[in-house]
Amino acid sequence: MYKRFFKRGLDLLVATIAFLILFPVFLIITLLLLIANSGKPFFFQDRPGRNGKIFRVVKFKTMNDRTGEDGKLLPGELRITRVGNFARKTSLDEIPQLLNVIKGDMSLVGPRPLLVSYLPLYNEKQKRRHEIRPGITGWAQVNGRNAISWEQKFEYDVWYVDHYSFSLDVKILFLTVLKVFRSEGVNAGKIVTMEPFTGSGS
Repeated sequence: MYKRFFKRGLDLLVATIAFLILFPVFLIITLLLLIANSGKPFFFQDRPGRNGKIFRVVKFKTMNDRTGEDGKLLPGELRITRVGNFARKTSLDEIPQLLNVIKGDMSLVGPRPLLVSYLPLYNEKQKRRHEIRPGITGWAQVNGRNAISWEQKFEYDVWYVDHYSFSLDVKILFLTVLKVFRSEGVNAGKIVTMEPFTGSGS
């Protein structure tokens, strides 16, 4: 019953209330990033959703577009802004994704939406992470986030697809809040974002 009917309704209700409550914070961070990122406070990117359907995810833009002498973007750790670093450490950069949840592209809890270019790299088991809507947070995020390997993340994602329930979603949301306050698993070592996924065989 929860999987077929209530999960989407709960997503819509909670995401709407959360966005209204966080709207003042949303406005403040938007204004600060307008200044820090030369008028570009948001980051938009195509991501695969349920059944691999492509949608456009929106997040706060935590890194600027500074380039080196070769014209290529500098490494992430050199481009992340002070405001962006704070937003990322506190997970406030995820606030705009509540709009994706309200729209129906995402869920509050589910496998994180990754890059479209990863779609042909998944093995048959890993592809199952797309059987449900992707989430703002998920089982993998409360069990290591960027501090675990891609293979372990996908194991957690598929496990969630097979076991998700109301009680599990509440548990994940509660653990996510704890993780945010403790700033656990945000960065993989000194790297701001994880290394790209290159496939893991069959």
